[in-house]
Amino acid sequence: MPRTAMVLAAGLGTRMRPLTDTKPKPLIAVAGKPLLDHVLDRLADAGVARAVVNVHYLAEQIIAHTKPRTAPRVTISDERGLLLGTGGGVVKALPELGDAPFFHINSDTIWIDRGTPNLMRLAQAFDPATMDALLLLAPTTGSIGYAGRGDFAMTTDGRLNRRSERDVAPFVYAGAAILSPALFTDAPQGEFSLTDLFDRASAAGRLHGLRLQGLWMHVGTPEAVGEAEAAIAKSTK
Repeated sequence: MPRTAMVLAAGLGTRMRPLTDTKPKPLIAVAGKPLLDHVLDRLADAGVARAVVNVHYLAEQIIAHTKPRTAPRVTISDERGLLLGTGGGVVKALPELGDAPFFHINSDTIWIDRGTPNLMRLAQAFDPATMDALLLLAPTTGSIGYAGRGDFAMTTDGRLNRRSERDVAPFVYAGAAILSPALFTDAPQGEFSLTDLFDRASAAGRLHGLRLQGLWMHVGTPEAVGEAEAAIAKSTK
């Protein structure tokens, strides 16, 4: 089970305006709890001792919010000088993440587990001998707040292939993964997207997926907040 995690919390949250005019997206509340706390609480339940959280937009609010937390302990990766993207942000944080595989989670991803917690399932399924990354995938149909064309097709042995521009894929990346530091060997410097490294791992047959058990909610707009809260309320009845 990974003991460290990277949580991406540096985005501008432009699609969530006006809620993000004065508050960073990770601190927008869903069902009475900030999105970031949904993620950090889930990591704590999975036994993660330390989470590296990157910050950029309205960073001071996130720094103050996470400072009292002890489970997991939060280390801030400060990107106020330059927003590094989903890939560059991890490269900057690698010295804090160590040399073992780690959880990687978007601060705006939220889901309802069904059965064994999905982070536990990821840890059980991850094989560093054959994988550089294991992504949690949600079905494109039936997920809350998602209307896109999907990201990946998955082979019977779990390997992933990115959809071509004109196709529709059955799975969307749910914003949670286990990544090996090996994924970042010879990674670019500065700002770049993590999808570049996913594509490289896919070409080498080392990008794998695991289907989420439960319900995934993409909270990308103010309207999606209400949809997610309704789904959470329904699940607790």
